[in-house]
Amino acid sequence: MSEISRTRARGIDRVVDVLEHLRAVRHPIGIGELARAIGAPRSSIYEIVERLTDSGLLEVDEQNQVYFGPSVYFYADAYLASHPLFRHGRDEAIRLSKVTGETTQICMLLGNKYTVAFMQPGSSLFRIISETGVLVPIPWTASGRLLLAGMSDDSIRALIPPEDYVLPDGRVIDIKDFLTDVAAARLTNRTMTLGLSDPYTACLAAAILDEKAHAVATICFMVPAATPLEKREELLDELVAAARNVSSRLIDKPWAAAPR
Repeated sequence: MSEISRTRARGIDRVVDVLEHLRAVRHPIGIGELARAIGAPRSSIYEIVERLTDSGLLEVDEQNQVYFGPSVYFYADAYLASHPLFRHGRDEAIRLSKVTGETTQICMLLGNKYTVAFMQPGSSLFRIISETGVLVPIPWTASGRLLLAGMSDDSIRALIPPEDYVLPDGRVIDIKDFLTDVAAARLTNRTMTLGLSDPYTACLAAAILDEKAHAVATICFMVPAATPLEKREELLDELVAAARNVSSRLIDKPWAAAPR
């Protein structure tokens, strides 16, 4: 690679680093703080911010702090409208929220973390939600167990850092127990967890599958842990049916009944 090519590659890497850091902090920050955070010269960050501001990808406020600009919203909207998973998943999430009254989420993996990609609020007075785009350790979630179902135990061990097995209240998930949960999720394409990320919540999830029967996303509810088991099972059945609908649209053929 020539020196010019290496310089351009470093420049692209720094642009990605800027965008990734802003996504991670989720609030405006000063250019100096941004430069220190990603280990880049302030002069380079000024150039990147100026160019991305001109395009609307970033904007600088009155306090000279930088954050995402309006163009990001339109790029994201175009992505949601054109991507089959989100186009069909969003339709099902909206339908489920109307039918059940529960807040419905479309969830997926981002690197070695879990995140909510789309959320449709329900009408229930008691709502438990996760903020869209926040990165959460995979073992804390029901969806995480489904999203790893296509991976080997060794791959899962390599993917998840040890600290991610520590729950917010200090409890530690045994890795062997977690792998057993993943294996069970692999057989049923549905799962339910109780009191993991929050001791007062239950997480219900069903897998959205691609043409290779790999989980590419989940559709899920978070409900109070005190919700009767029978009601939780009914809600899980609704999620399974919705997930099959989305899966069938992704592979463009009727979805065969999954094992229970």
